[in-house]
Amino acid sequence: MKTEESNAYLSKSLFIRGLQCHKSLYLQKNHPEWKDEISESQETLFQVGVDVGILARELFPGGAEVPYEGLSKPAQLDLTQSLIKEGKTTLYEAAFIYDGVFVKADIIHKGIDGWEIYEVKASTVVKLQHVDDVAIQYYVAAGSGLTMSRASVVCINTQYTRRGDISVADLFKIEDKTEIVREKQVFVAEEIVKQQSMLRGIEPAIDIGPHCDAPYRCDFKGHCWSHIPVPSVFDYADRGKPNGFTLYRQGIVKMEDVSPDILGWRQKLQLDGFLHQKNKIDVNVVRDFVDSLWYPLCFMDFETMYLVAVPMFDDMQPYQKVPFQYSLDVIRAPGEEPEHHEFLAAGTENPQKEFLERLLMEIPPDACILTWNQSFEIGRLEDLAAAYPGKTADIHAIIRNVRDLMAPFRDKSVYHWEFNGGYSIKVVLPALVPELSYDDLPIRDGAMASDAWVRMIQSKDDGEKSTIRRDLLKYCHLDTHAMVRILEKMKEYAGY
Repeated sequence: MKTEESNAYLSKSLFIRGLQCHKSLYLQKNHPEWKDEISESQETLFQVGVDVGILARELFPGGAEVPYEGLSKPAQLDLTQSLIKEGKTTLYEAAFIYDGVFVKADIIHKGIDGWEIYEVKASTVVKLQHVDDVAIQYYVAAGSGLTMSRASVVCINTQYTRRGDISVADLFKIEDKTEIVREKQVFVAEEIVKQQSMLRGIEPAIDIGPHCDAPYRCDFKGHCWSHIPVPSVFDYADRGKPNGFTLYRQGIVKMEDVSPDILGWRQKLQLDGFLHQKNKIDVNVVRDFVDSLWYPLCFMDFETMYLVAVPMFDDMQPYQKVPFQYSLDVIRAPGEEPEHHEFLAAGTENPQKEFLERLLMEIPPDACILTWNQSFEIGRLEDLAAAYPGKTADIHAIIRNVRDLMAPFRDKSVYHWEFNGGYSIKVVLPALVPELSYDDLPIRDGAMASDAWVRMIQSKDDGEKSTIRRDLLKYCHLDTHAMVRILEKMKEYAGY
């Protein structure tokens, strides 16, 4: 049984959680076992934040760390005060407590006019929640007796291009938020009282709403949304969809309870498919699309870096979508079997040059090139053209011949009731080709592929590297093989 004091105790992360939703804060304190499982993408985001935070310390080198590991909270508080008394002017993860709130500050530095606090974020822009984050730290640190002179948020500068060793001063940008942080101090004090008072009472009766996903997806969403059926009003997809919360507040929850009068034609198609398992095939549009293709016919898919905040190679920028892998299936003439080509960078240097050279060599001249969501591959090709101007003509010749296999699915010329309004390849493939699916693959999406590739190139274990390489090749190949099989289905629909 928690005591009243312990139950009302707050930390920085708990305070920020409470700003988003008091019920989420209450559940975190009283029923943490009800939280959703952490996804791999969330783990990646967390690790990116940790890595960026550690690197940012080099903006103020020579500081002393107050570690999490091996020290209780009282010990961290004592160590922080001891280091300050010793005359240390820079501390990493300094610990403070005031007004029942415990915080750890990424970086504090003693300047001419007093202590400066720096909250480090892996984001490329400073958001409102980041200001709230530094505001609670400022409140607690000042309340603990520190003379505070500045409050800033450190984030990533996307204009930085790596050349040689990382330039920390250029990778990061510091935004002074002292004025707004000071303006928020009264709000922070009042919100602390509200949160602590709430925690001493019963679970707040807060219904689901947009706050469940803003500014972060709440990890109690599965619990709080357990009364929502599948499919529901929140599952309507695509342009013209109704506002799910507006319907929910009117007592309309099930997808089938929505009046067709308020639905767009796309949502009517989705509802009809759900209710009657009806499919739609516009044979003329499908035939026109198939007839617009020519041979040699290529099926192309790229994999790129994802959520890489600190550039790994020369000529790379933060969060740049650098391609490291492609799969290419080539059918040279009608009736022939696809030839499979693939590239996966070893990771010893920036992969773009070798990626481009291999791709240009393996795409037949004047080939028709099919992708799924062509804007992605075309965007990467345009990036490569900018990086290698000597290859611009060759790259643009490829771009002119790119066609989007997703287009007939996006415009609903081909619609299967199992799509449930979607048209991603991972939705379309199992509906049209039931024997194929991404579900059982170790790597199932682009974010996982990026994470796996980074692990592969950093691993010292040959066995691990070999396993990851095999999984990456299998995943990327399925993307192009899926397009081959989907086009075969479209030809059947067209009567070929």
